[in-house]
Amino acid sequence: MRVTRCHVDLPLHPGTTVVLPERAANHLTRVLRLRQDDPCVLFNGDGHDYTARLCAVGKREVSAQVLASTPVDHESPLRIVLLQGIARGEKMDLIVQKATELGVAAIVPASGQRTEVRLDAERAGKRMAHWRSVVESACEQCGRTRVPGLSPPAPLDAAVAGLDAGGLRLVLDPQGTHRLERLPVPDAATVIVAIGPEGGWSPRDREVLHAAGFAGLRLGPRILRTETAGLAAIAALQARFGDL
Repeated sequence: MRVTRCHVDLPLHPGTTVVLPERAANHLTRVLRLRQDDPCVLFNGDGHDYTARLCAVGKREVSAQVLASTPVDHESPLRIVLLQGIARGEKMDLIVQKATELGVAAIVPASGQRTEVRLDAERAGKRMAHWRSVVESACEQCGRTRVPGLSPPAPLDAAVAGLDAGGLRLVLDPQGTHRLERLPVPDAATVIVAIGPEGGWSPRDREVLHAAGFAGLRLGPRILRTETAGLAAIAALQARFGDL
């Protein structure tokens, strides 16, 4: 029997009872129609699954008793950071969801000169909340107990400036001189891969990336769409250096 996993942004300890946040409560009781005493698994990003049972299901409040804690390590030995040119609507949702399933450690949404989506502060906040929900749902499905980091959307130069130092920095490019099979083992097992938006990186964007130490990676002769490129690169890197 498959037990439902649900992310909650709460401290979890065996023997305690927690009131579930609205999103988790609605998902468990209205979508999945769980009832009092039904089992579930909660996780909060600390690397553990927490076996629990619903102990009260009301119209205004749903609570769960935490029964036991189990450490779970489904994280890749390769730390991949996806620097993703912001794509439109469902394309970005797909990228965020599948990148999480493939094991990225962090996602950094960035706006380049050719980015078609322009976000003011209000829209950026709403998009950030939505993408965070997509990340959490993907973790629920794929069994991860560590939730990937998600940076606020930022212009490319600011996004690059905010990256951690070190690691192997790559930008996917059909004309790139580096090939996957010849890449060196990355320092500190970290790779940052930059994927352009629908219109691709502009010459100025490429100058920003080059100045920050990004080298062109050629996966093949075909030009991939933005929603394909990042996922293909992540899968290839995981197969070369990670756990696929």
